[in-house]
Amino acid sequence: MIHRTLWRLVFVLVLVLETALADDTEPSQYSLEQAIDTALANNPELGIMQARIEQANAQLGESLASFYPQIKASLSYQHSDNPAQAFAMIIAQRRLSFAGNDFNHPGGVDNYRPQVTATYSLFRGGQDYYRKQAAELGIETSELEKAATRNQLVNNVTAAYYGELAAMEAHEISRRSITAVQSELDQSRIRFDAGTVLKSDVLSLEVQLAEAKDAEIQAANAIELAQSMLKTLLGLPVNAPFTIDTTRQAALPASPAVFDELLNQALSNHPELQAAQKRVAMAERQLDVAQAAHLPRADAFVSYGSDSKDLAFSSNRDNVTAGVMVEVDVFSGFATQEKIKKAEHELTAAQEAARQTRLRIEQQLKSAQIKLQDALSRVDVSTVAVKAAEEALRLVNEQRQAGVVTVTRYIEAEVARDKAHTRQITARFDALRAEAELKQATGYWQ
Repeated sequence: MIHRTLWRLVFVLVLVLETALADDTEPSQYSLEQAIDTALANNPELGIMQARIEQANAQLGESLASFYPQIKASLSYQHSDNPAQAFAMIIAQRRLSFAGNDFNHPGGVDNYRPQVTATYSLFRGGQDYYRKQAAELGIETSELEKAATRNQLVNNVTAAYYGELAAMEAHEISRRSITAVQSELDQSRIRFDAGTVLKSDVLSLEVQLAEAKDAEIQAANAIELAQSMLKTLLGLPVNAPFTIDTTRQAALPASPAVFDELLNQALSNHPELQAAQKRVAMAERQLDVAQAAHLPRADAFVSYGSDSKDLAFSSNRDNVTAGVMVEVDVFSGFATQEKIKKAEHELTAAQEAARQTRLRIEQQLKSAQIKLQDALSRVDVSTVAVKAAEEALRLVNEQRQAGVVTVTRYIEAEVARDKAHTRQITARFDALRAEAELKQATGYWQ
């Protein structure tokens, strides 16, 4: 009994440890790096892009099929009393006899033909080769599109992560403001009952408290919205438990490099621009395919079969046919010319799309650079403003306690302090988001 009890205890301990280890697989608080890793693993958009890569691989395999022989097996049945066809079938069945046969009235003849046919393309004007090149470019384009999606996803996760942190800090400021105003309101009500404070001062503080509570509600809703967006980006259900790590404070980014240096990085690294260039090359190969339709086509073929009046096979009745066929389109109702025009227009559209992509990336790059410079400047200004506002509130509070200034002046100082803190928070997280946007514009996260 003692041994059984010990084994049960060991078994329970193992289960507890396994449960604890399973719980540890998911972080209780997500750092930015953990959030990005989760998004890269779970976001369905990346799964969609991977499926497109597999589709492009299948398209390449389909294009390569043209370089292999095509083998088909078939079974045909014919019945005819047409003299020419009937005697042709009799001859093919190796049973022609001049004795007792009426060539004009052969009667109905049945013919079964099992057959294996092999064809091989000798030349198609280069169409198969150009299609293979276009398919290879399609794979490269799909991979670059996935890299572009990854680049955009990391930027979106970073922006949403910092957005939630900013909302949480704004919420904390609102709560501190409510506590401070509530305390002052309680003291003012006591003083009003004692006859040392005017009713208007109490009403002003009640208005200030209502505004602080309204700001706190908005900040709380902003946290919920930011977290919902972040969960969606991470591929998590809306009701899944999720908290971000607020213990780590990201350092402010450095000033951005000059625009020409950033542009060179983007032109050499950005996957969207590279994908647009690949699409231009694909359109060029498709134009080559359309133009190659003017050239002749040559195919070799061989067939092996047997003709009989029933399905009985005999090597005495088998036959082999082999040959080469060359054909060229003399007139196709202008279909070839129209296909060439279509391919030319598709090439022009791809070239313009590539130019548009470059212009958009340049605009994003310049915008992100300006945003980062602006945010860093506002961080410096807001830091000074916070110090001044804190000192001003301290002095006004002392004067308020001494009865030198009215509650209105105190409220103004309180509001100024809160606004200064809010501007500082906004500037700091704007700088972090601008840095992420700048990295995305240079193709940093591909």
